[in-house]
Amino acid sequence: MNQADIVQTAPEDGALEALKDRAALVLEEARRQGADACEVAISRNDGLSATVRLGDIETLEFHRDRGFSVTVWIGQRKGSASSSDDSAQSLRETVAAAMAIARHTGEDPSSGIADASLLASDLPDLDLCHPWPMSVAQAVDLAGRAEAAGRADARIINSEGATVSTGCSLRVYGNSNGFLAGYPGSFHSLSCVLVAGADGAMQRDYWYDGSRVPGRLMAPEDIGERAAARACARLGASRPRTGTVPVMFSPEVASGLLSHFVGAISGGALYRKSSFLLDSLGEPLFPAWCDIHEAPRMPSWNGSAPFDADGLATRDNQFVSAGVLKSYALGLYASRRLSAQPTGNGGGVRNLCISDSGESQQQLLEKMGNGVLVTEVMGQGVNMVTGDYSRGAAGYRVENGEITRPLEEFTIAGNLKDMFAGLQGAGTDVDTRGNVRCGSLLLAPMKVAGD
Repeated sequence: MNQADIVQTAPEDGALEALKDRAALVLEEARRQGADACEVAISRNDGLSATVRLGDIETLEFHRDRGFSVTVWIGQRKGSASSSDDSAQSLRETVAAAMAIARHTGEDPSSGIADASLLASDLPDLDLCHPWPMSVAQAVDLAGRAEAAGRADARIINSEGATVSTGCSLRVYGNSNGFLAGYPGSFHSLSCVLVAGADGAMQRDYWYDGSRVPGRLMAPEDIGERAAARACARLGASRPRTGTVPVMFSPEVASGLLSHFVGAISGGALYRKSSFLLDSLGEPLFPAWCDIHEAPRMPSWNGSAPFDADGLATRDNQFVSAGVLKSYALGLYASRRLSAQPTGNGGGVRNLCISDSGESQQQLLEKMGNGVLVTEVMGQGVNMVTGDYSRGAAGYRVENGEITRPLEEFTIAGNLKDMFAGLQGAGTDVDTRGNVRCGSLLLAPMKVAGD
């Protein structure tokens, strides 16, 4: 590979310090314009993406996005503005815009930046940036290999393409109480979407892998073959009979279920009184074997970060211990609204993990006996105020512990509190690609509506 052909997506030397200097300029400009307090977040993202469809190049994209947002306070009146132009003139104008907004807003006693004593001081290197230098030709080759491997199955009749993406980012946050820090990060992915056909029917499915470290990605051929196998396995799908049966969520669906839990324990939903887990601290929500925690400082994990969106240090939080809800997830503003201590969750929960029950997916299927394995959900049928849950779904019929036939066009319904309490097992087949690390989840019987 010719060095000149490499598209460089790694941050150049000095780029992070340059963004910190820009942030310092914003803080100084806010002080000069009369702000009592200020915070600024600046980011830069560089990346390359290549998509191959039916053996031809579909898209090639190189992007370099940068921007910043500033929030100022006059007393406890807040104004925010943002821009994708970080020139000196734009910095001044954006601060002026935020100041103008602050002059016309009402006072909010919970608003404001964190006290200096709360700001992060221990900022370890979490090994988050692993550049993947490659030429355009190499990116196209990787995507082409993934698609070709999937299309080698004679049942694959069409393709929506295979994509290789690589990117690096810089994140900087600073405020007028003396905090100014940043870190680089990377994320890379391989994906493939294929269409299988038989007897006049078609089914679509996909597979992907994603990691901060390119060497941890599945081989492109494995991505394509997995996508093909998933699409072909759905051929001949039918609707199940309506009834109440045990349901198991595959890992990629189970992570979404835990995301609903995170939404219900997050500060914004709590102070707005729009959560079905309001006033639930100390209550048993899950079986006694179940623990749920976050690990935001694990080296190289996809959700890791040394500090949160408020400049507070991230930390391990035990949300559920022995099934009992022990903690909410609170950013700075929500903690003030709730008269509680912040938990380092400004900007969300990072690297959420659930304990497994020591069983593989196959063992959970055998434990289920007869029921439904859900591999896809769709629709927005989740009421976070009541916990009512109703989603369209696709998956497989399970009989005597074995997957027997594909299912589609059915609905699963229940209540999230009942679903959490009725958890029968959590698998060891943990999906590590996202911010929620979870294996298959076996639930107590749910309503399944089909024919």
